[in-house]
Amino acid sequence: MELHFQNHISVAHYNRLRLAVGWNAIEETQAATGLRNTLFLTVACDGTLPVGMARLVGDGGYAALICDVIVHPDYQGQHIGTQMMTQVMAHIRGSLAPGQAVMINLMAAKDREGFYESFGFAARPNDRQGAGMCQWMRAEP
Repeated sequence: MELHFQNHISVAHYNRLRLAVGWNAIEETQAATGLRNTLFLTVACDGTLPVGMARLVGDGGYAALICDVIVHPDYQGQHIGTQMMTQVMAHIRGSLAPGQAVMINLMAAKDREGFYESFGFAARPNDRQGAGMCQWMRAEP
């Protein structure tokens, strides 16, 4: 395996990774817009084939969301996710000026909370915070 990292991915490869882990594909125009507006993107590649990715979105101020942390099932267990999360966290840390703070949010896949706890994230609900919540909203075709 010739693993290297890059900061771009095609919509087709993005959706291929999503489908590989059992997530829905994102409509092509929306996916292209989302990828283009990403604050930071890391893509793990085996040769020319993207096998993992993680991206950071946010307001550029104090709110950030880590999303689309994906490693293709054929490549899981090789610490690729750890390498990508380390890059994302280093990017966030490097973007802060003295005295600044950022609230980093994420929605862990079921039973993956421990992975993120190793990066300092707290599982919710806890004694200070309620459960994270989400909703998919779809327009009628």
